[in-house]
Amino acid sequence: MVTWNGDEPQPEAKPIGPRGWLRAAPRGAILGVVVFGGLGFYLAMRLLERPLHGVQRPWTARLTQVVCRAAMPILGIGYKVSGKPMEHIGAVVANHSSWIDIFALNACQRVYFVSKSEVAGWPGIGWLARATGTLFIDRDPKQARIQQAMMGERIRAGHHLLFFPEGTSTDSRRVLPFKTPLFQPFFTHGLDKVMQIQPVSVIYMAPKGEDPRFYGWWADMSFGVNLVQILAAPRHGAVEIRFHDPVDVSAFPSRKELARYCEDVVRGGLELATRAR
Repeated sequence: MVTWNGDEPQPEAKPIGPRGWLRAAPRGAILGVVVFGGLGFYLAMRLLERPLHGVQRPWTARLTQVVCRAAMPILGIGYKVSGKPMEHIGAVVANHSSWIDIFALNACQRVYFVSKSEVAGWPGIGWLARATGTLFIDRDPKQARIQQAMMGERIRAGHHLLFFPEGTSTDSRRVLPFKTPLFQPFFTHGLDKVMQIQPVSVIYMAPKGEDPRFYGWWADMSFGVNLVQILAAPRHGAVEIRFHDPVDVSAFPSRKELARYCEDVVRGGLELATRAR
């Protein structure tokens, strides 16, 4: 998996003392019960939902929202939403800083993530991703047409697919150039005539006194270490999900112009929030 490293050294993980573990242990246990208990309920619910609704997921999508909303206060992170999720058929694109993005973006809207195929094999995260309808993309060019058709089918069925066009996570302080090939499926199978794209800025505010990159997860950072550091923190900052106005794909001549527009809007939202602090 390609990861972003940046020009500055990563912040060193702070030693976790007894008080830190007293915070991390119960938070982690409660989070595990909520997430994996919710997963068990989700799978049972899907057994009834699938024969009745097929590709539609009216029940389990709402359950995913409930679980992710519950996860935010368990993690201790403040949570704010500005703007409104679109209702029109289409897809969502956002910047990517942390595994926390998954909870934060799911908590306020019903979306299905698009992810690299290798994520499906990750313990824990891969299980959750597969169960909740994530669409996995293989980077093999031979699979491009099949995968474009799959995306088209999902979007036409009313699924809001969510992409991270940077292709990797960052330190939460910047937006990397959006990869234009990820936008190509929106211009196939006539989708550009019927769908919209909604750019979303994911904005993190570090806890007072902590490194501004506190919530970032990038390069060779261990997921386990990053998780424990956040669970053990004595105080927390916040994350804001800022929805920008959706745009018609048909308003852009090609994927390059659409990607550039979305990148500028998402970066502008992050920079505006940073200047306002």
